[in-house]
Amino acid sequence: MRTFWLDFNLAFRNIARQRRRSAIAVGAVGFGITALILANGFIEWIFLDFRESTIKSQLGHLQIVRPGYHGAGKADPYAFLLPDVIPELETPNEPRQIKAVAPRLSFSGLVSYGESTISFIGDGDDPRQQEAFGDALQISEGRNLAADDLLGIIVGEGLARNLGANVGDRVVLLASTASRGINAVEVTIRGLFSTVTKSYDDSALRMPIETARQLLRTQGSHVGIVLLNDTAQTDIVLAELREKLQKDNFEIVPWYDLADFYNKTVALYTRQINGVRLIIAVIILLSISNTMMMSVMERIGEIGTYMALGARRTGVMRRFLSEGVLLGCLGGLLGLLLGLILAYAISSVGIPMPPPPGMARGYTGQILVTWDIALKSLTLAVGTTLAASVYPAWRASRMQIVDALRHNR
Repeated sequence: MRTFWLDFNLAFRNIARQRRRSAIAVGAVGFGITALILANGFIEWIFLDFRESTIKSQLGHLQIVRPGYHGAGKADPYAFLLPDVIPELETPNEPRQIKAVAPRLSFSGLVSYGESTISFIGDGDDPRQQEAFGDALQISEGRNLAADDLLGIIVGEGLARNLGANVGDRVVLLASTASRGINAVEVTIRGLFSTVTKSYDDSALRMPIETARQLLRTQGSHVGIVLLNDTAQTDIVLAELREKLQKDNFEIVPWYDLADFYNKTVALYTRQINGVRLIIAVIILLSISNTMMMSVMERIGEIGTYMALGARRTGVMRRFLSEGVLLGCLGGLLGLLLGLILAYAISSVGIPMPPPPGMARGYTGQILVTWDIALKSLTLAVGTTLAASVYPAWRASRMQIVDALRHNR
């Protein structure tokens, strides 16, 4: 430990002695780490916002369905109906992490307004339970579903636009019933909504589940949407519910198995940020390698004297590696500090963003710096500078004492 402390003490003195060169190296590392933190933080915020919006506006954290519903439910939806009440979720031993369990009855049909008739996909929701989902389902005009307005529905912005209808207009819904008949109901559009997925908004509408049951002439629901207090508890509650509910009667599916668009977006952005990491690592590598090589060339006589006094080659190599690691630590801490300051300043103002592909609306972005991002950024700074110092340190340790001493004559 004393040897390492001495190495870093001497490394700090050598860095302080070459202030201009060291400042350039530390600045290069700090600038790269700052850029990496801001890019990582922006992507992290997008992932978090996109994930929570997807969960709360459409999927929930968990979905309780009949076995095989997600595979064959579209072909014969009435063969996969859940009971109105699931007794296991009504007991006092219900997992504490569950915030709400909302029944959902899904169907499709035709909606008519004036001379226009187009197809739709519909969901019957319990307005009282849906209040727990907050404002993830953005109501752009009008209001949300209400328990005391059974004939009021909300319609996706794209569907309303294609239909030519607006808030307050009365439309007719036509759907196939559970007995393979046809039924219709006249309802009033109470609001327009938008989600993170434009294709969904172009064809979706929602209504109180009691109205949906009357339209379809059935009872029960297709899905029990489970909303948790914390997304991080998804796997824990998933395991508890799978033990609690009979496998023959119920299947529990987590949100990440259903969020195909989210998963592909995360995969795309992750590859992009890995490219940014690689570029920054190369910049740091070249910068530190150049600095260390110049330091070795200028200190050949010093290296020869040090080795003539009995220092081993491993000791010489260790001294130069210590300088590289110290430059990485200083640059990494500087970059982290600047990154945190800039992240706070930028987030307080917001980053106006246009609608991404497949989404209906733009958004105001922020930068979220997590402990994981900070740790990975510091690790990249130290690891890259250490790697960049290996060759110069090896060159210094392989010098012949006589040639090194003769260099300054």
